[in-house]
Amino acid sequence: MFSQFLQLSPSSPQNLFFNPLFLPHYPLFFHKIPFKSHPFLLPKPKPLLRFQPLLASPPSNPAPLPNDQSWQTHEAQEAISEFLQGFGVSQADSDSISSNSPRYLKMLVDGVRDLDELSLWGSCGGEGKDFAVAGDAVVGFKKKVLYMAKEKGDNGKVAFLESVGLSLSAAMNVARYLSAESLPALVHKVKCTKELLFSGNNDGGCIGKTARCMMMYLSIPIDEELQQTLSFFEKIQARRGGLDMLGSNDASFRYLIESFPRLLLLSVESHMKPMVEFLENIGVPRGRLINLILLFPPIIFYNIELIKLRVQAFKEVAVVDKDMGKLLLKYPWILSTSIRENYKEVLYFFNLEKVPILSVHRAIKSWPHILGCSTSKLKLMVEHFDKLGVRNKKLGQVIAKSPQLLLRKPEELLQVISFLEDLGVDKETIGRIICRCPEIFATSIEKTLKRKLEFLTSIGVSGAHVPRVIKKYPELFVSDVDRTLLPRMTYLMTLGLSAKDITFMVRKFSPLLGYSIDEVLRPKVEFLVNTMEKPITDVVDYPRYFSYSLEKKIKPRFWVLKGRNVECSLKDMLGKNDDDFAADYMGVGSMLVTSPIAKQ
Repeated sequence: MFSQFLQLSPSSPQNLFFNPLFLPHYPLFFHKIPFKSHPFLLPKPKPLLRFQPLLASPPSNPAPLPNDQSWQTHEAQEAISEFLQGFGVSQADSDSISSNSPRYLKMLVDGVRDLDELSLWGSCGGEGKDFAVAGDAVVGFKKKVLYMAKEKGDNGKVAFLESVGLSLSAAMNVARYLSAESLPALVHKVKCTKELLFSGNNDGGCIGKTARCMMMYLSIPIDEELQQTLSFFEKIQARRGGLDMLGSNDASFRYLIESFPRLLLLSVESHMKPMVEFLENIGVPRGRLINLILLFPPIIFYNIELIKLRVQAFKEVAVVDKDMGKLLLKYPWILSTSIRENYKEVLYFFNLEKVPILSVHRAIKSWPHILGCSTSKLKLMVEHFDKLGVRNKKLGQVIAKSPQLLLRKPEELLQVISFLEDLGVDKETIGRIICRCPEIFATSIEKTLKRKLEFLTSIGVSGAHVPRVIKKYPELFVSDVDRTLLPRMTYLMTLGLSAKDITFMVRKFSPLLGYSIDEVLRPKVEFLVNTMEKPITDVVDYPRYFSYSLEKKIKPRFWVLKGRNVECSLKDMLGKNDDDFAADYMGVGSMLVTSPIAKQ
């Protein structure tokens, strides 16, 4: 009967002890207010004279008040610590648990207060019934709390689980699941699990971002393991902070235990440590293990042989073991049955489209989220590529460079195509652009493409010249304005070129803006001015000068002309093919003339 009392709220109509025939007729919801302000001390109504013994005032000089909350909290913490030590937990751990399980402590204290105020200790079994006879002076508050802890029947597991971050209700649920585990073994297992899996720094908010990305591109029927993972994500998303809380080690450990309590039944020595060692051997760093586990928790329950079997399906994608670790971190769901089955479907689909298998494997390795996409969705995108003349090997080149294009919505691709058409770019050119720089079609029109168009306008490239500029150098659309384009403009101006000169050069040869200052522009400028002794303005008429190899073409041809005392423009020197150059300036014979410096 006492256990029934503990499970029911005193205000529950199902509680047999809460019977209005045996209680005063004014509200009892004040019974948890400290004794000094208790309403029972107010003048007693006449109809309640028969309850005089219950309502008697305390002695004028009482000992420490049993309802003093700070004193009760201290006593309760000592009782809980003593209770935990009785199961073999160290004093340090016991003290820490009792100090970090406030809701568990409150539950015990409230239970003691309820029985004290209602004088119901006599209805309890065993030791509790003796408390009614002995009285408070003999029994003491601490002993009552200890009794309540024993009566809960969880053997201290609820207090421990709350101390590691679980809510009281979750701790009670998990404790029931772990009833066969001893408390010391559970404490040890939690410490080892945290050390093994949560010792490194995860990617913070990046884990949450990765989880959202994986869910966004999932469009195939899912198996039970993926369903468990999505349910895990859903529970976290519903809490404050959402999936970004996966970046907090403490919070993510709590969520993991709540959703997968079976984790704490696994052997640390025979299961967890060998699994961690195996994952490290295939390229998953210890510090990032938690990323893998939080994004696909069922992997915790895999044995090594099962992991080996499942990763073997992707041996052609991940050529070496270390690549497999990288693939797992990018997309842990490759271990699920659903993804492995869809992998076969994806390979079959691209085989029908005559896309080289090597290109498909490169695309999957770069962007494994493709494996969560249904072939029916992939087909929609492939059909749009086909209309641009991008098929077979060309399609393979595109998906190998920018596989995320396959996961775009068809309307997003069409919007970029329309944007380019509005600029005056024809469809044939768009097809060539998508083969050369497919990343353009995965960018935002507002945030990326229009901003680059504004940059061109700002430097004087008018609308009539834009199609030519884009055709010659489509990569401009994916170049960073502040870190790439503007610094190159600034460098050219420091050489003495005017803004008008640079605009003219960009119109004629837009790839100019794609060359590195230190690796391309500066060395060729220095050779032009210092060795060839030509003015910098010569590059205005022939900006293509910067496109030729300094060592393989510019220097050899210059030394040929120098040896024959021939003066010519940069275009005449570099614009001819080898045969025409040899015929015009060398007669017949090899043009491989060494420099005077080399002869020395």
